[in-house]
This record gives sequence, C-alpha cells and structure tokens, in this order.
Amino acid sequence: MSERKARVERDTLETQISVEINLDGTGVADLSTGLPFLEHMLDQIARHGLIDIYAQAKGDLHIDAHHTVEDLGITLGQAVAKAVGDKKGIRRYGHAYVPLDEALSRVVIDFSGRPGLEMHVPFTRGAVGGFDVDLFYEFFQGFVNHAMVTLHIDNLRGKNTHHQIETVFKAFGRALRMALEPDARMAGIMPSTKGCL
Repeated sequence: MSERKARVERDTLETQISVEINLDGTGVADLSTGLPFLEHMLDQIARHGLIDIYAQAKGDLHIDAHHTVEDLGITLGQAVAKAVGDKKGIRRYGHAYVPLDEALSRVVIDFSGRPGLEMHVPFTRGAVGGFDVDLFYEFFQGFVNHAMVTLHIDNLRGKNTHHQIETVFKAFGRALRMALEPDARMAGIMPSTKGCL
C-alpha cells in the first residue's frame, strides 16, 4: 500500500486553515487553532487513531468559534479522503465503544462514499472550558461531507459533559483506525459489490 499522507489548505474570508495527516502514523498531534478544548479532542483522534495530525487554523474567533470549528472538520475530512485514495484493500467499516468513568460512547463509521451523520449526544451542559458543545455537530458534519463517510455517534450514558465528548472523540479515533486498516485478505480489492466507493 502506498504512502497515505495528505496536505490540504482552506483559505476563506472567515478562516485560514492548513491540515496535514499521515494515516499510518504514530499518533503525533501538532495543533494550533486558538481553541484549546478542540485541540484536546483532536489529540484524542491522533492518539487513538494512530494518525499523525498537523493542524493550524486562524479564524474569526472574535465573532465566535463556529466558522473555525466547521472549517477544521471540512479540511480534516478533505485530507482523509485524499490520503485514503481509492479505498482498495481497507477494512472500510470501523466501530468502537469507549468508556471514561461514568460516560460511554459508541462510534461506527463506513467509508461508503456517501455522506451521512447520525449524532445523538445528550450534552449535560452547553459549554466546556468556554467551548460551545453544539459546535461538535458542525465539526463532524463538515468532516462527513468531505470525507464522504457515513458516521453514527451515540453517547450511551454520561453525566459529565467533558467525559461525554472525550469518549466520542476517542471512539471516533479508534473507529477510524479500524476502518482504514489494510486488510490482507482484501489486498487490491474494492470492499464493495458495486466495484467502487
């Protein structure tokens, strides 16, 4: 399997973003977004997905974090789509359950070529560390639309909002890792009866 790396830049009137990823990395994250709590979550994706992520973002945070968070999701999704290539030989599907104390989340992903998001997280608070938790939906919607994946996110239980979110991101990293793993039995084979994804 060839090297699965990608670099994507996004430059708009609202944000300037650069993302580099290595799908076969060691879980290294180098992040500068102006959003510390989001960086903590992106670090979970890297660490648990064994994906190296370099992300720099400058956005209109004087308005709010919406554009920066959404555009980071978009750019990360574009980078993943670019790095994964034609999808031959990957597992395609990935899933993970992750607990953190009282919280438990499940994430299931399909590199289907069809964008779809089902996210069910009953946040117990509206913000963590000054971060509006509603923006996590925007992050994942941006990712899904541009990585062209089907993604199901369910927080099954949790009382602490930080724990709820962290279990989601850890499970997302783990599910990504599983779905993107080369499958020796599928080497060179498209994991679809359609012949394309």
